[in-house]
Amino acid sequence: MDQEFDIAIIGGGPAGYNAAESASKTGKSVVLFEKNELGGVCLNVGCIPTKALLFSAKVLDYTSNAGKYGIDCLPGSPQSARIFARKNKIVKKLTGAVSLKLRNCGVTVIKAQARLDGKENDLFRISVQDGTCFARNVLLCSGSETVIPPIPGLKEGLGSYVLTSDMALNLNSIPQEIAIIGGGVIGMEFASFFCSMGSKVTVIEMAQQILPGFDSELTDYLQKTYSKKGVRFMTATRVTAVSPSGISYSSDSEPQGFLETPVSLVSVGRRPNATALGLDTLNVEMDRAAVKVGLDMQTNVPGLFAAGDVTALSMLAHSAIAQAQVAIDNMCGTKSIMQYNAIPGVVYTNPEIAQIGLTQANAVAKGLDIDVRKLPMTYSGRFQAENEMENGLCKVVLDRRTNLILGAQMCGNMCSEIISVIGVAIKFGITLPQLQQTIFPHPSVTEILKEL
Repeated sequence: MDQEFDIAIIGGGPAGYNAAESASKTGKSVVLFEKNELGGVCLNVGCIPTKALLFSAKVLDYTSNAGKYGIDCLPGSPQSARIFARKNKIVKKLTGAVSLKLRNCGVTVIKAQARLDGKENDLFRISVQDGTCFARNVLLCSGSETVIPPIPGLKEGLGSYVLTSDMALNLNSIPQEIAIIGGGVIGMEFASFFCSMGSKVTVIEMAQQILPGFDSELTDYLQKTYSKKGVRFMTATRVTAVSPSGISYSSDSEPQGFLETPVSLVSVGRRPNATALGLDTLNVEMDRAAVKVGLDMQTNVPGLFAAGDVTALSMLAHSAIAQAQVAIDNMCGTKSIMQYNAIPGVVYTNPEIAQIGLTQANAVAKGLDIDVRKLPMTYSGRFQAENEMENGLCKVVLDRRTNLILGAQMCGNMCSEIISVIGVAIKFGITLPQLQQTIFPHPSVTEILKEL
């Protein structure tokens, strides 16, 4: 092979393929290595397929509650084969679009495991099975993998009585009963899906609350909502063993408990994919399992950058895309740094929850003088017109002296879209009174911001 490129990108997920497109548009020669399918975890077994399933679940929820909206119809009946087939169709269409986009941009795509192999004549040497290529700059976007904790019986049961999130996306049928180990974002989204599909769902979370890191008022609201739907929650509970018959656990109230369940789904988090990159050949500095980078996304090795889950700084697809763009800007001569104060986090349950910036607890811990404004989402006329199943919540954290928005937390469908408005305000230093001068369409749920 022995080709030379301006930029080599290892990993074809959202960070990698967006970076490749951006770099190619500046006239740089770009090669992208991806050992699996373009689109990475997000497009193939993450963000997109789960949202396809969750929208089918939401449609079922609405048909099941149609009477509340004055519509008489037969109860919805989930057809799992068709639901998963629709998910597969969407994934295939989007991954195909990524491939076409890169081809049209002139990016060289090589389907292979790539590994750094030191430097030669000031160029990075990158080895693949069929040869070697060279690049002036390298961007690592190798992503992450599912964590399988060392719980007795867990690893042994994979594919039979234990599922990972990847496996759960390709089921032949919906289980009648399922226990979800881990009540984070992935766990709660699958809890939402299986609950809507009619499964009996139990969520086991080691922390004191589901969705650790999210505002407790939001998580309490969501937990109460799903408890009413029949989901059982076991927080502050540690799983001690897993078997074909169920889960052994320990908590303050039950030092030795057992939950009968035929299927368990493990969703306790993800870890960076950094072990097979050849980082040792360049003495790349690590932060535990992650590649250490600065705000310019550069490692301690000049010309070697990293973005996305492999850095473990903000394991979200939109963060990865932003980090990759910062890296490409710096490679191409434009100084740029990554900002982390306005990255939204969304959980696509029904109802959705979203937050950005500082929570009330974060701000108090920092000793900031804050003002907290909050209202039910039903203060929005459109929200009330379209929701018979929830009241929702909109909460904004302000700097009391300046009225600058420090953060926001929302619960209610459409909040995944509204949160971006707050993101703009935080990024550009817009105060709440200034934001409220914006003319929002009427009726729209975004008008809730004017009511605060």
